[in-house]
Amino acid sequence: MTPHPNFKSSHANPGFGLGLRTEHYEALLNGPNAGDDVIEWPIDWLEILSENYMVGGGKPLHYLDRIAERYPLVMHGVSLSIGSSDPLDRAYLIQLKALAERVRPKFISDHFCWTGIAGRNLHDLLPLPQTEEAVQHIARRVREVQDFLGQQILLENVSSYLRFQHSTLSEWEFISAVAKEADCGLLLDINNIYVNSCNHGFDPEVFIDAIPRSRVQQIHLAGHSHNGQLVIDTHDHPVPDPVWALYAHAVRRFGAIPTMIERDDHIPPLAELVAELDIARKISAANLPRMAQMVPA
Repeated sequence: MTPHPNFKSSHANPGFGLGLRTEHYEALLNGPNAGDDVIEWPIDWLEILSENYMVGGGKPLHYLDRIAERYPLVMHGVSLSIGSSDPLDRAYLIQLKALAERVRPKFISDHFCWTGIAGRNLHDLLPLPQTEEAVQHIARRVREVQDFLGQQILLENVSSYLRFQHSTLSEWEFISAVAKEADCGLLLDINNIYVNSCNHGFDPEVFIDAIPRSRVQQIHLAGHSHNGQLVIDTHDHPVPDPVWALYAHAVRRFGAIPTMIERDDHIPPLAELVAELDIARKISAANLPRMAQMVPA
């Protein structure tokens, strides 16, 4: 599969994107200024929620095709259920592959989680036991998915609010082991690392420092909410200062990585998200390792 020819990503210029939301369809197509000539927003790429476009036609695909003419796309799913004990859903994989052939994404991603059992989708990203047995189980399924799609996939670390007592690995050891065993990439969600560090009592920089640099291919940034003693990954607030600080640490660790901001609720006008994305650009530029800044774009 060939990525969009205009995907703006290199070691020195990773590109900065936003999640594609229905509220922004028209703004993306019309540009930031009214007039005869449409000027594109300063967005390097857009991430689509795969399941929203795994349909036979209608409004979602109408807008998707038009937007894909202007912006490169990446795909992000929530229903692969890579950690489930159910067999992989072949019908889902067929639809996923068809969508990938339509939009030619640079990345196809999903999550370190399970979403259902016995054929029932619980519509949540449920945490996994962090054990060697789970590593082997998930890695085997990831390899099968990658063989079917003909493309490496990325898996994202998820937020969680409990731990399994019989886990034998830390979260960072667990996801690193799966990535190595399956030969897949990682989508590092900085907000989820921060949320879990608060809920489970670890140093988030230790997490980041333990992740192999070569596996991280995309970064997510988002906001969260506080609910008593828990920090909840809600994606309904701007990126807060502690997450920006952790992102700066991640840039110093990994260098230039394609980065995007997620907003799933209380979605503001597109211009506000574009302004927030500019903060990510500035933090990345200010924290890139010296050698990375010297690599030509």
